[in-house]
Amino acid sequence: MSRRLLEGSAAIAEAAITAGCRFFAGYPMTPFTELLEHFADKLPQAGGVCINAESELEAIGMAWGALATGARAATGSTGQGLSLMQESLSEITRAELPLVYFNMARGQADYYQSTRGGGHGDYRHIVFAPIDIHEAVELTQRAFDLADRWRNPVQIYGDYLLAHTCEAVTVSAPACEPLPPKDWAVDGSRGGTGRARNINSLGMTPGQKGIDPEPFWNRLQAKHDAIARSEARFEAEGCDANAEIVVVAFGSLARFARCVTRELRAAGLRVGSFRPITLWPFPSEALVQAIQGAGGVAVLEQNAGQMIDDVRLSVLGQAPVYAIGGISSDAAGFGLGPLLDTDVIRERILSVLPRGQVPA
Repeated sequence: MSRRLLEGSAAIAEAAITAGCRFFAGYPMTPFTELLEHFADKLPQAGGVCINAESELEAIGMAWGALATGARAATGSTGQGLSLMQESLSEITRAELPLVYFNMARGQADYYQSTRGGGHGDYRHIVFAPIDIHEAVELTQRAFDLADRWRNPVQIYGDYLLAHTCEAVTVSAPACEPLPPKDWAVDGSRGGTGRARNINSLGMTPGQKGIDPEPFWNRLQAKHDAIARSEARFEAEGCDANAEIVVVAFGSLARFARCVTRELRAAGLRVGSFRPITLWPFPSEALVQAIQGAGGVAVLEQNAGQMIDDVRLSVLGQAPVYAIGGISSDAAGFGLGPLLDTDVIRERILSVLPRGQVPA
């Protein structure tokens, strides 16, 4: 398929559909609204169903039902709407349903919500934070495969820029490895046989009375440990020459940071950049390798300081960690604040460089 100029929301919806998504439910809330509108336009043309639900609670409940039948299904919202979905997100994880959901966030203040969750019990979600629309297409398609492979929810963490800007991209059917059969799906084929399937969040087994939750919880924990070991993704530049400072940023803001660090390196300054593509699992081991010999780590994020916790836990005192981000938004609260400015980012990076490294 040829390259086309597509808005981010349209490209993401098409990527999901080419990955086999056939059900989507959501409730409109900017900047998620446009993604819902594109699903509503495009899914019926592919033989799928899109429902504008009464609220976020109904939307995730509908997605849960579609997933239980074995269909590839998705939902999403902004961080505010996802707050309403937290109970269902934790229950869906325990029911081991392969949900893909989108957070078209208003800035980067949902990092804790995305990586720690607001539901109950021990659970984890894979969280992708694409830097641009091209990567969002790739990661959206990858998300459906990983959700099926691990039987675990996967989040795409986007934002206003990702949803509303346009890029020339190619959206084609992805090539993927064979996936495990969905022999757990409640598809009606075993009705009346005495061997009906049961999807639940309690570890209950059909035909077995009572439950013993601890073995079930331990099995889920072992699965999440395996995900943490195998699914971390990152991008690093300029971190192999004893950089004075390594700048860590994610999502759309990382695109601005990468531009600035490239310019600073071209000017002779020893500045590297590191971008977690997965917010969970956080690529801790890769970050530790990237900062070997560095004089410090500068964390750039659009919030009061959230990802910096994961950076500090990864670095464990091997280098000073500086917060160079902060709360940064527009009057509408969409996250289009002054940090999305290369001049501002350059000043903040230079402020933590040793004096001998800063040009006169």
